[in-house]
Amino acid sequence: MWLVRDGEVLAAAEVPTGSRGRARGLLGRDGIDGVLVLRPCRNVHTIGMRFAIDVAFCDRTGLVLKAVTLAPRRISPLVLRAAYAIEAESGAFGRWDLRAGDRVELRS
Repeated sequence: MWLVRDGEVLAAAEVPTGSRGRARGLLGRDGIDGVLVLRPCRNVHTIGMRFAIDVAFCDRTGLVLKAVTLAPRRISPLVLRAAYAIEAESGAFGRWDLRAGDRVELRS
C-alpha cells in the first residue's frame, strides 16, 4: 500500500488487520519507514513508545482533519470525525508538507 496526495506517493503504508495489530501499533519499534494506518481510529497514545510521531487524523474521504506531533508518553486529542489515523516518525509530515486540509488516499 502507498500513501498518496494529489497523485504523489508520500510513503509506503502498513495497514494492520484486526484489533490486536491496531492495538500494538508502533509499540516495540525503534522507528518506522513510511506510515502506519490505524482504521478505525479517533485518538492514539505514545505510552511505551521509544520515539516521537506525527499523527494525521482523517475522515472517511481522506481529508486530514488534524495533524499533531506526539512525544513519547502522550495522548492525542480525540478527533470525533476521524475515521482513521496515519502515524509516521516525527518530522515526516514536515518533509512531505502534509497538514490539515490536505486530502490523502491509500493505493495498492
